[in-house]
Amino acid sequence: MANLRYLLPSFRGLVAFEAAGRLGSFTRAGEELGMTQSAVSYSIKALEEEIGQSLFQRGHREVRLTVAGDRLHADVSRGLYQLADGITAVRTKPADDVVTVSVSTAFATLWIAPRLQLMRTDLAGIELRLHTADRDLDIVAEDIPLGIRAGRPKDWPGYACDRFEVEEIIAVAAPSYLKTHGTPEHPRDLLEHHLAHLDEPYRYAATWKDWLRSAGVNGANKVRGSRANEYVAVLQMALDGDAIALGWRHLVGEFIRNGRLKQVTSHTFRTGNSYYVVWPKHKELDDNSRKVRDWILQQNPSPRDTQTRRETEGSRKLNVVQDGSRRIS
Repeated sequence: MANLRYLLPSFRGLVAFEAAGRLGSFTRAGEELGMTQSAVSYSIKALEEEIGQSLFQRGHREVRLTVAGDRLHADVSRGLYQLADGITAVRTKPADDVVTVSVSTAFATLWIAPRLQLMRTDLAGIELRLHTADRDLDIVAEDIPLGIRAGRPKDWPGYACDRFEVEEIIAVAAPSYLKTHGTPEHPRDLLEHHLAHLDEPYRYAATWKDWLRSAGVNGANKVRGSRANEYVAVLQMALDGDAIALGWRHLVGEFIRNGRLKQVTSHTFRTGNSYYVVWPKHKELDDNSRKVRDWILQQNPSPRDTQTRRETEGSRKLNVVQDGSRRIS
Protein backbone atom coordinates (compact mmCIF):
# COMPACT_ATOMS: atom_id res chain seq x y z
CA MET A 1 0.00 0.00 0.00
CA ALA A 2 1.28 3.46 -0.89
CA ASN A 3 2.62 5.55 1.98
CA LEU A 4 0.30 8.56 2.36
CA ARG A 5 3.01 10.51 4.16
CA TYR A 6 4.93 10.76 0.89
CA LEU A 7 1.92 11.02 -1.43
CA LEU A 8 0.14 13.86 0.36
CA PRO A 9 1.58 17.36 0.70
CA SER A 10 1.51 19.49 3.86
CA PHE A 11 -1.92 19.51 5.51
CA ARG A 12 -1.43 23.18 6.42
CA GLY A 13 -0.83 23.97 2.76
CA LEU A 14 -3.99 22.14 1.71
CA VAL A 15 -6.12 24.01 4.27
CA ALA A 16 -4.67 27.38 3.20
CA PHE A 17 -5.21 26.46 -0.46
CA GLU A 18 -8.85 25.49 0.13
CA ALA A 19 -9.64 28.74 1.97
CA ALA A 20 -7.80 31.00 -0.50
CA GLY A 21 -9.44 29.31 -3.49
CA ARG A 22 -12.90 29.58 -1.95
CA LEU A 23 -12.48 33.20 -0.85
CA GLY A 24 -10.36 34.44 -3.78
CA SER A 25 -7.95 36.17 -1.42
CA PHE A 26 -4.89 35.27 0.61
CA THR A 27 -5.74 38.06 3.06
CA ARG A 28 -9.29 36.85 3.68
CA ALA A 29 -8.08 33.27 3.95
CA GLY A 30 -5.60 34.39 6.61
CA GLU A 31 -8.34 36.16 8.54
CA GLU A 32 -10.49 33.03 8.50
CA LEU A 33 -7.64 30.71 9.51
CA GLY A 34 -6.02 33.01 12.07
CA MET A 35 -2.87 33.33 9.93
CA THR A 36 -1.11 36.29 8.39
CA GLN A 37 -1.44 36.94 4.67
CA SER A 38 2.25 36.19 4.24
CA ALA A 39 1.90 32.86 6.07
CA VAL A 40 -0.95 31.85 3.73
CA SER A 41 1.09 32.91 0.71
CA TYR A 42 4.13 30.99 1.98
CA SER A 43 2.10 27.83 2.61
CA ILE A 44 0.55 27.92 -0.84
CA LYS A 45 3.86 28.63 -2.54
CA ALA A 46 5.34 25.62 -0.73
CA LEU A 47 2.37 23.52 -1.87
CA GLU A 48 2.86 24.65 -5.49
CA GLU A 49 6.54 23.75 -5.34
CA GLU A 50 5.76 20.38 -3.79
CA ILE A 51 3.26 19.33 -6.46
CA GLY A 52 5.02 21.12 -9.33
CA GLN A 53 2.01 23.17 -10.49
CA SER A 54 0.99 26.81 -10.31
CA LEU A 55 -2.36 26.90 -8.53
CA PHE A 56 -3.17 30.63 -8.55
CA GLN A 57 -2.99 33.59 -10.89
CA ARG A 58 -1.93 36.37 -8.56
CA GLY A 59 -3.45 39.80 -9.13
CA HIS A 60 -3.13 43.12 -7.30
CA ARG A 61 -6.06 42.64 -4.91
CA GLU A 62 -7.27 39.13 -5.68
CA VAL A 63 -6.11 35.72 -6.70
CA ARG A 64 -7.74 33.32 -9.13
CA LEU A 65 -7.36 29.59 -9.46
CA THR A 66 -5.54 28.30 -12.52
CA VAL A 67 -7.05 25.44 -14.51
CA ALA A 68 -4.96 22.96 -12.52
CA GLY A 69 -5.79 24.80 -9.30
CA ASP A 70 -9.52 24.73 -10.00
CA ARG A 71 -9.46 20.99 -10.63
CA LEU A 72 -7.44 20.31 -7.50
CA HIS A 73 -9.52 22.69 -5.38
CA ALA A 74 -12.68 20.71 -5.98
CA ASP A 75 -11.01 17.49 -4.83
CA VAL A 76 -9.31 19.10 -1.84
CA SER A 77 -12.51 20.83 -0.68
CA ARG A 78 -14.52 17.64 -0.95
CA GLY A 79 -11.86 15.63 0.87
CA LEU A 80 -11.39 18.14 3.70
CA TYR A 81 -15.10 18.52 4.34
CA GLN A 82 -15.60 14.76 4.31
CA LEU A 83 -12.77 14.47 6.82
CA ALA A 84 -14.31 17.21 8.97
CA ASP A 85 -17.71 15.48 8.86
CA GLY A 86 -16.14 12.20 9.88
CA ILE A 87 -14.31 13.77 12.81
CA THR A 88 -17.46 15.60 13.92
CA ALA A 89 -19.41 12.35 13.82
CA VAL A 90 -17.03 10.61 16.21
CA ARG A 91 -16.08 13.59 18.36
CA THR A 92 -17.50 12.64 21.72
CA LYS A 93 -16.14 12.86 25.19
CA PRO A 94 -13.01 10.66 25.18
CA ALA A 95 -13.30 7.29 26.84
CA ASP A 96 -11.50 6.81 30.12
CA ASP A 97 -8.79 4.77 28.42
CA VAL A 98 -7.97 7.54 25.89
CA VAL A 99 -5.39 10.17 26.89
CA THR A 100 -4.89 13.21 24.65
CA VAL A 101 -1.51 14.94 24.54
CA SER A 102 -0.94 18.29 22.80
CA VAL A 103 2.38 18.17 20.93
CA SER A 104 4.19 19.68 17.96
CA THR A 105 4.33 17.72 14.71
CA ALA A 106 8.08 17.26 15.14
CA PHE A 107 7.73 15.83 18.65
CA ALA A 108 4.92 13.52 17.57
CA THR A 109 6.89 12.24 14.56
CA LEU A 110 10.42 12.08 15.93
CA TRP A 111 9.99 11.40 19.66
CA ILE A 112 6.66 9.73 20.34
CA ALA A 113 6.16 7.66 17.18
CA PRO A 114 9.37 5.60 17.64
CA ARG A 115 8.30 4.83 21.23
CA LEU A 116 4.68 3.86 20.59
CA GLN A 117 5.31 0.12 20.64
CA LEU A 118 7.15 0.46 23.94
CA MET A 119 4.31 2.52 25.33
CA ARG A 120 1.72 -0.08 24.31
CA THR A 121 3.73 -2.63 26.27
CA ASP A 122 4.31 -0.44 29.32
CA LEU A 123 0.83 1.10 29.41
CA ALA A 124 -1.39 -1.69 28.13
CA GLY A 125 -5.00 -0.62 27.95
CA ILE A 126 -4.31 3.08 27.45
CA GLU A 127 -4.85 4.64 24.03
CA LEU A 128 -2.76 7.71 23.23
CA ARG A 129 -4.29 10.48 21.14
CA LEU A 130 -1.85 13.06 19.77
CA HIS A 131 -3.22 16.54 19.13
CA THR A 132 -0.85 18.47 16.85
CA ALA A 133 -1.33 22.11 15.91
CA ASP A 134 0.65 24.96 14.36
CA ARG A 135 0.51 26.88 17.64
CA ASP A 136 0.80 25.68 21.23
CA LEU A 137 -2.81 25.22 22.30
CA ASP A 138 -4.36 26.43 25.52
CA ILE A 139 -4.92 22.94 26.89
CA VAL A 140 -7.17 24.29 29.64
CA ALA A 141 -9.56 25.85 27.11
CA GLU A 142 -9.34 22.79 24.83
CA ASP A 143 -9.93 20.37 27.75
CA ILE A 144 -6.73 18.45 26.97
CA PRO A 145 -5.08 16.86 29.99
CA LEU A 146 -1.41 16.95 28.92
CA GLY A 147 0.90 18.94 26.68
CA ILE A 148 4.58 19.06 25.73
CA ARG A 149 6.06 22.56 25.83
CA ALA A 150 9.49 24.11 25.36
CA GLY A 151 10.53 27.05 27.50
CA ARG A 152 10.57 27.80 31.21
CA PRO A 153 7.91 27.31 33.91
CA LYS A 154 7.27 31.06 34.15
CA ASP A 155 5.99 30.88 30.54
CA TRP A 156 2.92 28.89 31.66
CA PRO A 157 1.46 30.42 34.84
CA GLY A 158 -1.73 28.36 34.55
CA TYR A 159 0.08 25.03 34.23
CA ALA A 160 1.89 22.66 36.50
CA CYS A 161 4.93 21.17 34.78
CA ASP A 162 7.76 18.69 35.06
CA ARG A 163 10.97 18.75 33.04
CA PHE A 164 12.08 15.75 31.04
CA GLU A 165 14.76 17.17 28.73
CA VAL A 166 16.98 20.24 28.54
CA GLU A 167 17.19 21.96 25.17
CA GLU A 168 20.52 21.16 23.54
CA ILE A 169 21.15 21.81 19.85
CA ILE A 170 23.93 20.30 17.76
CA ALA A 171 24.77 20.30 14.06
CA VAL A 172 24.03 17.03 12.26
CA ALA A 173 24.61 15.62 8.79
CA ALA A 174 24.28 12.32 6.98
CA PRO A 175 27.48 10.31 6.35
CA SER A 176 26.83 10.68 2.60
CA TYR A 177 26.93 14.49 2.88
CA LEU A 178 30.18 14.42 4.86
CA LYS A 179 31.74 11.97 2.40
CA THR A 180 30.93 14.30 -0.52
CA HIS A 181 31.58 17.68 1.07
CA GLY A 182 34.02 16.92 3.87
CA THR A 183 33.56 17.09 7.61
CA PRO A 184 33.69 20.58 9.18
CA GLU A 185 36.02 20.64 12.17
CA HIS A 186 35.04 24.01 13.65
CA PRO A 187 31.65 25.76 13.76
CA ARG A 188 32.98 28.58 11.55
CA ASP A 189 33.61 26.01 8.80
CA LEU A 190 29.83 25.59 8.47
CA LEU A 191 29.63 29.01 6.83
CA GLU A 192 31.00 27.31 3.71
CA HIS A 193 28.43 24.52 3.72
CA HIS A 194 24.81 24.09 2.63
CA LEU A 195 22.60 24.43 5.69
CA ALA A 196 18.96 23.49 6.24
CA HIS A 197 17.02 26.35 7.85
CA LEU A 198 13.79 26.19 9.84
CA ASP A 199 11.38 29.07 9.29
CA GLU A 200 9.12 28.39 12.28
CA PRO A 201 6.06 30.67 11.86
CA TYR A 202 4.47 30.31 15.30
CA ARG A 203 6.77 28.78 17.91
CA TYR A 204 10.16 30.20 18.80
CA ALA A 205 12.98 28.03 17.50
CA ALA A 206 16.70 28.71 17.62
CA THR A 207 18.28 29.51 14.26
CA TRP A 208 21.66 28.91 12.67
CA LYS A 209 22.49 32.51 13.54
CA ASP A 210 21.82 31.74 17.22
CA TRP A 211 23.82 28.51 17.10
CA LEU A 212 26.83 30.02 15.34
CA ARG A 213 26.89 33.05 17.62
CA SER A 214 26.83 30.74 20.64
CA ALA A 215 30.01 29.19 19.19
CA GLY A 216 31.63 32.61 18.82
CA VAL A 217 31.29 32.72 15.02
CA ASN A 218 30.88 36.09 13.31
CA GLY A 219 29.28 36.56 9.89
CA ALA A 220 26.36 34.31 10.70
CA ASN A 221 23.96 36.62 8.84
CA LYS A 222 25.13 35.26 5.49
CA VAL A 223 24.69 31.52 5.89
CA ARG A 224 23.29 29.88 2.77
CA GLY A 225 21.09 26.86 2.33
CA SER A 226 17.52 25.60 1.93
CA ARG A 227 14.50 26.49 4.03
CA ALA A 228 11.34 24.79 5.29
CA ASN A 229 8.63 25.76 7.76
CA GLU A 230 8.38 22.34 9.42
CA TYR A 231 11.22 20.72 11.35
CA VAL A 232 10.47 17.24 9.98
CA ALA A 233 11.17 18.58 6.48
CA VAL A 234 14.38 20.26 7.68
CA LEU A 235 15.63 17.03 9.22
CA GLN A 236 14.71 15.10 6.08
CA MET A 237 17.12 17.31 4.11
CA ALA A 238 19.89 16.18 6.44
CA LEU A 239 18.86 12.51 6.30
CA ASP A 240 18.83 12.67 2.49
CA GLY A 241 22.39 14.02 2.46
CA ASP A 242 21.39 17.40 1.03
CA ALA A 243 22.41 19.70 3.89
CA ILE A 244 23.63 20.08 7.46
CA ALA A 245 20.78 20.70 9.91
CA LEU A 246 20.36 21.84 13.47
CA GLY A 247 19.58 18.82 15.60
CA TRP A 248 17.61 19.06 18.82
CA ARG A 249 19.36 16.31 20.74
CA HIS A 250 16.22 14.66 22.12
CA LEU A 251 14.81 14.42 18.58
CA VAL A 252 17.90 13.28 16.66
CA GLY A 253 19.51 11.01 19.23
CA GLU A 254 18.16 7.81 17.70
CA PHE A 255 19.36 8.81 14.21
CA ILE A 256 22.85 9.34 15.63
CA ARG A 257 22.78 6.00 17.47
CA ASN A 258 21.80 4.09 14.33
CA GLY A 259 24.35 5.92 12.17
CA ARG A 260 21.96 7.75 9.86
CA LEU A 261 23.25 11.08 11.18
CA LYS A 262 26.52 12.24 12.69
CA GLN A 263 27.23 15.19 14.93
CA VAL A 264 29.22 17.85 13.10
CA THR A 265 31.79 19.61 15.31
CA SER A 266 31.72 19.18 19.07
CA HIS A 267 29.80 22.38 19.76
CA THR A 268 26.51 22.14 21.66
CA PHE A 269 24.22 25.14 22.00
CA ARG A 270 22.48 25.08 25.39
CA THR A 271 19.68 27.60 25.16
CA GLY A 272 18.72 27.64 28.84
CA ASN A 273 15.24 26.34 27.96
CA SER A 274 13.93 22.84 28.63
CA TYR A 275 11.12 20.56 27.52
CA TYR A 276 8.31 19.95 29.96
CA VAL A 277 5.20 17.87 30.35
CA VAL A 278 2.52 20.37 31.36
CA TRP A 279 -1.01 19.96 32.69
CA PRO A 280 -3.69 22.31 34.09
CA LYS A 281 -2.60 23.48 37.51
CA HIS A 282 -6.05 23.55 39.07
CA LYS A 283 -7.43 20.30 37.61
CA GLU A 284 -6.53 16.91 39.01
CA LEU A 285 -5.29 14.41 36.43
CA ASP A 286 -7.11 11.13 36.08
CA ASP A 287 -5.17 7.92 36.66
CA ASN A 288 -4.44 7.20 32.98
CA SER A 289 -3.27 10.74 32.26
CA ARG A 290 -0.98 10.52 35.28
CA LYS A 291 0.44 7.22 33.98
CA VAL A 292 1.13 8.72 30.54
CA ARG A 293 2.78 11.77 32.08
CA ASP A 294 5.02 9.66 34.30
CA TRP A 295 5.86 7.33 31.42
CA ILE A 296 7.05 10.27 29.28
CA LEU A 297 9.19 11.52 32.16
CA GLN A 298 10.90 8.13 32.46
CA GLN A 299 12.03 7.98 28.82
CA ASN A 300 15.75 8.57 28.20
CA PRO A 301 16.43 11.01 31.05
CA SER A 302 19.44 13.22 30.51
CA PRO A 303 22.33 12.31 32.85
CA ARG A 304 22.28 15.77 34.41
CA ASP A 305 18.61 15.28 35.29
CA THR A 306 18.93 11.85 36.86
CA GLN A 307 19.66 12.98 40.42
CA THR A 308 17.06 15.74 40.25
CA ARG A 309 14.49 13.27 39.00
CA ARG A 310 15.25 10.82 41.78
CA GLU A 311 14.77 13.58 44.32
CA THR A 312 11.55 14.66 42.62
CA GLU A 313 10.31 11.07 42.59
CA GLY A 314 10.70 10.96 46.36
CA SER A 315 8.62 14.11 46.75
CA ARG A 316 6.00 12.68 44.38
CA LYS A 317 5.54 9.63 46.57
CA LEU A 318 5.16 11.87 49.62
CA ASN A 319 2.51 13.96 47.89
CA VAL A 320 0.56 10.89 46.83
CA VAL A 321 0.38 9.76 50.43
CA GLN A 322 -0.70 13.20 51.60
CA ASP A 323 -3.55 14.04 49.27
CA GLY A 324 -3.96 11.34 46.65
CA SER A 325 -2.71 13.52 43.79
CA ARG A 326 0.70 14.28 42.40
CA ARG A 327 1.87 17.85 42.65
CA ILE A 328 5.19 19.34 41.68
CA SER A 329 6.47 22.05 44.00
